[in-house]
Amino acid sequence: MLLGVNIDHVATLRNARGGIEPDPIIAAEICENNGATSITTHLREDRRHIKDNDVRTLIKTLKTNLNLEMAVTDEMQKIALEIRPNSVCLVPEKREEVTTEGGLDVAGQLNKITEFVKPLKDAGILVSLFIDPSEEQVIASSKTGAQFIEMHTGTYANAFGTEKETEAFEALKNSAKLAQSLGLKVNAGHGLNYENVHRMHEIEGLYELNIGHSIISKAVFEGLGIAVQKMSDLIK
Repeated sequence: MLLGVNIDHVATLRNARGGIEPDPIIAAEICENNGATSITTHLREDRRHIKDNDVRTLIKTLKTNLNLEMAVTDEMQKIALEIRPNSVCLVPEKREEVTTEGGLDVAGQLNKITEFVKPLKDAGILVSLFIDPSEEQVIASSKTGAQFIEMHTGTYANAFGTEKETEAFEALKNSAKLAQSLGLKVNAGHGLNYENVHRMHEIEGLYELNIGHSIISKAVFEGLGIAVQKMSDLIK
């Protein structure tokens, strides 16, 4: 498995003071030098953490790949087509949420998402859909033209260590198997940390894990390079 590191919360800390420190661009470089194979950022409508200039700088400076998380909006599609990240991950977005809550309802807006995906693919951008691990959403995703899904692992992360863990994990495992049978590559992320990430090895064929909050949290105490190295070692 590969490791994509989400650097949004470095920008969150910077924005708390309205200054320039800590610089998410430098954070991305440290992540790359310590095992990250891609850098993920979520350019939100309200720009609460990552800013447009951050994304434009990253596309010029990264040695690895930029994965741009974004809502299904005309504004975000225009930005993606302009900067041409290696990949985009389409996510649901609500102003009032602290972080992304649940997966994209692909089945409920199949035509819209299919039309949204096409120009991105035509531009050579890999497209992933962030979905809950359900048969309905996986099947719908396979009809959109997207090459990847990213399974929302939040339910599993919340259930880890409880009697609900097995059910939540089996949903991930079954969804990954179904997606792969339909020709989709499978990523996973949300809520994964140093304690629960080991079970991802039990899901055959997972391509990449996207992890941010737990890595940045550990970095506060141990340094960003060490935090990325430790996570990279766990998923190899």
